[in-house]
Amino acid sequence: MRLKLVSLLIILSGLSACSTTEKPTKNSDSINTSANALQNQATSADAIYKLALNRTGADKIQLLYSARDAAISEQSWPLLENICNELEQTPSVDKIQNRLYIAYAQKQQNKNDQALVILQSLDGQLKQPEHFAWHQYLTASIYASQNFPKRAAPLFFRASETANKNNIEIPALQSALWDNLTKLSSYALERFNRGSVIQQGWTNLALYHQVYANSGVELDQAINNWRRRYPGHPAVAILPEQDEALADLAPVNIERLAVLLPQSGANERLGDALKAGILAGLDKQTINDTVFIDENLSTQVLSEQLSQFNPDFVIGPLLKANIDKLAQAKTLIDTPTLHLNTFDAERLSLQHYFFALNPEHEVQQALEHFLAKGYQKPMLLAPNNANGQRLVDYFNIQWQRYSETKPQIGFYNDNKDMPNTITSLLEVDKSKQRIKTVKSLFKQEVESETRSRSDIDAIYILGDAIETRLIKPYLDVNVSTFAQRIPLYASSKSHSKQIDRTDKGDLEGLYFTELPWMLNATVKQHNLRNQYNTLWPENADISQRLFAMAYDAVSVLSDIRQLSVMPGNKFTGLSGKLSVNTSGHIERTLDWAQYTNRRIKAVQLETKQPVPLFMQSANESNTLTFD
Repeated sequence: MRLKLVSLLIILSGLSACSTTEKPTKNSDSINTSANALQNQATSADAIYKLALNRTGADKIQLLYSARDAAISEQSWPLLENICNELEQTPSVDKIQNRLYIAYAQKQQNKNDQALVILQSLDGQLKQPEHFAWHQYLTASIYASQNFPKRAAPLFFRASETANKNNIEIPALQSALWDNLTKLSSYALERFNRGSVIQQGWTNLALYHQVYANSGVELDQAINNWRRRYPGHPAVAILPEQDEALADLAPVNIERLAVLLPQSGANERLGDALKAGILAGLDKQTINDTVFIDENLSTQVLSEQLSQFNPDFVIGPLLKANIDKLAQAKTLIDTPTLHLNTFDAERLSLQHYFFALNPEHEVQQALEHFLAKGYQKPMLLAPNNANGQRLVDYFNIQWQRYSETKPQIGFYNDNKDMPNTITSLLEVDKSKQRIKTVKSLFKQEVESETRSRSDIDAIYILGDAIETRLIKPYLDVNVSTFAQRIPLYASSKSHSKQIDRTDKGDLEGLYFTELPWMLNATVKQHNLRNQYNTLWPENADISQRLFAMAYDAVSVLSDIRQLSVMPGNKFTGLSGKLSVNTSGHIERTLDWAQYTNRRIKAVQLETKQPVPLFMQSANESNTLTFD
């Protein structure tokens, strides 16, 4: 972080040097002496700023400059924004440079929409190469922070080209550009492999790291060829760092594996399901020695057993309480570990990863499909309990990032409460009341039919398999026959292989997300599935899902480092397509399926990464060039 601050000061000092706007005469001895004497009275950015507010003229401006630099060093971003706003009122200040400072301060406070407004307002005014390079770099950084590497890449390239051509020092630029490239797929990189020599050099270096990720020798040779082809390229600055990281790209070599699972207590059944998946996964691996340890043992006993076994990798624990227990004791801090649950605290080691059947993954996948389809008013139905409220809150928060509309939410307390919840949400109760009022005005019989509201364009059910089978018929009879049928969606909780054996009819047309392992139409490991069905024909759905998760936990180990440094890559497993985010958590993309004619069929539903609201008004492409 300190290096980033020093780099920023270097960058902004360069911006100050390039300004053509008239500034206070800094070589005036009287002004310098006065401002320096005042500054010596202050010990912080805030103190310098307050001193400046009580001065006028050149003394004030010089003190504001000093306060601005101090605020950056102290990472006081709200104060930096206030200082720059004060400088904004001074006619002799370089306006473009100062606006870039404000945009930077806003970005650091996650005010990305405001920062982009400022950056877009500067388009066409960037005559100085330092201003242009900083503008492109900052805009790209905002896009990259929002996980839009494709949109960020051209901006990063232009910043790098301008800095290289004009000998501008932006130390943070190269590492940020490289980090962004590692998030792109090989297909996306190929599309960028054109244009300037600088752009092609960056792209080819990233492609080499992807193509030869599994072979250190070949990667070394490719990088040596790259050095000869692109002498003096700015990416040379990050090569030593990448050379040191080659070991992180190599497949993990595991000879001794320790597995921590609940083998006693209330969760022993879950541990048995996971153990079966681990053992099945080990059949495909070359791991020589595996030991299973009860995660419910005391921290001291666990530490002793692990120390005695000395594993190359650990899988587990499953229970959050036990993950927290070992984290507090730092028992696994020096051992690569794949925990079988999420972790809310700060990650202790870059060698620690987290894998869970997180329902939020499915909610995010459904939300992205809704946005891709252009749905404006989805309706969510969920049980009125902690899990239902958590998932609805997650959907709400994410939805508000991308849409100005608000989803319709309905919580039901129990089965008896479902009809009232649905008729109220669809406003069928109001329609019935209107019909009743009209009928009371006429003595003869009046033909009538209830109407439901027409603005709901998708319904997402977050109930379990039994609840979904009760909700679906209520929806069918309460949606007006005059209206277009509303597409219905659900999570994997709605699907039960056990219940489906005898009852699929009530779910006709319903779309749902599910693990490939649970869908006969998408599972690739047919022999494994048949063996499982033979051994455990009556296993509960949760046991089957945990089996798939544990199988994937073993299978992904050799690739997990590559997935963590190349977030665009995915591993295809029984539990979905797996990727690793920057916090070490494995994220899943599940398959879509639909109930059709009393059968389940795999379907491909449109989905794409949504664009946040603050970026939707941004220009789709920045065509500004600099010569």
